[in-house]
Amino acid sequence: MHDNSGAMPLEDATTDLEGKDAIDRARAIISEGGRIDVDLGLSLYKKAPLMELGELAHSVKKKMHGEKIHFNLNLHVNTTNICVLACRFCAFRKGSKHEDAYDLSVEEYLDRVRPYSNSIDEVHSVGGLHPEWTIEHYEELYKAMKKEFPHIAIKSLTAVEVKHIAKRTGITIPQTLTRLIDAGLDALPGGGAEILVDSVRDRICRGKESSLEYLSIHRSAHKAGLPTNCTMLFGTVETLEDRITHLDLLRKLQDETSGFQCFVPYPFLPDRTRLPEAKIPSAEEVIRTISISRLMLDNIPHLKAYRMNIGDDLASIAILNGADDLDGTVEREEIMHSAGSNTPLNTGMDGLIRMIESTGQAAVQRNTTYSRFKSHTLKNRSEPKRLPVAR
Repeated sequence: MHDNSGAMPLEDATTDLEGKDAIDRARAIISEGGRIDVDLGLSLYKKAPLMELGELAHSVKKKMHGEKIHFNLNLHVNTTNICVLACRFCAFRKGSKHEDAYDLSVEEYLDRVRPYSNSIDEVHSVGGLHPEWTIEHYEELYKAMKKEFPHIAIKSLTAVEVKHIAKRTGITIPQTLTRLIDAGLDALPGGGAEILVDSVRDRICRGKESSLEYLSIHRSAHKAGLPTNCTMLFGTVETLEDRITHLDLLRKLQDETSGFQCFVPYPFLPDRTRLPEAKIPSAEEVIRTISISRLMLDNIPHLKAYRMNIGDDLASIAILNGADDLDGTVEREEIMHSAGSNTPLNTGMDGLIRMIESTGQAAVQRNTTYSRFKSHTLKNRSEPKRLPVAR
């Protein structure tokens, strides 16, 4: 902003200089193999010019992954929307007597997978905290999945679901994880982290696991050899300082275990939820958060632009600003769409490849654990067969 004389106000000029100084310091630290500390991370978040911040984050992404942008062929199946909690930000949850409440039987779950089983290699599956299910239900489900679809990886359960299952069954967290792994669980998706600051959690998700419990459950998973993702829900009632604290806690646990494979930040979607005081992030803030995350989380290899939340257009920008993953084909999704997402569910592999190639980067299909990769280009994809036209 300028005054009538055309001069930039002193406070704006000072902020601009501070932002450029923070970028210069961050660039120097990264070039020397150093780490962005909490104070510098906060300065970048508050003051760094967005374009320069994004360029720096993209350069870090390119150093880690080159021009590759990852995706997978997955399906979301939610086991139940019945939940004993009532988090203020959640539009998905229903009470057990609500007319729209459901809990899938094992056979109903398999029925949702069957139409897609030849075109996916992962099922992403989370749900509410069911008041009656114990670990035996999940063991039966995972074993049935592996018996019928041995090629499909099961990425399932948030940390609070693991805690709830352990409590309902009367066993420890490590015992719970061991039994679930033996039944076929391949990875945890990392959801439910929200913001790892308990004063924030007390306002938006009272009754869920504490910040330390979230980290402890993931630590236990990593010790058991179970890879996990981690997440951050931002734009509710937290401050920028809270977000940086969250990133720093994840980074410290990753220093300890190396078990996180991907970080997934996503903004709060306000529709049909009960958090009127939420500070809804702008598109610019979403991109800024993704860039800051890439710079801070130097030890977590992958960063996802979660299309189901931020939409395809913003995801296309995000993969030029630090993100290297677009999630997958998804096919169906309930949690984000219950909260107001309008991201299409019919993008398909060709659509993902097209989105990636439109940014000048290379589409790489990956599996759930980022251990198998396959490059794709639209020109190498078979052309769809067309019916002959009568003349």
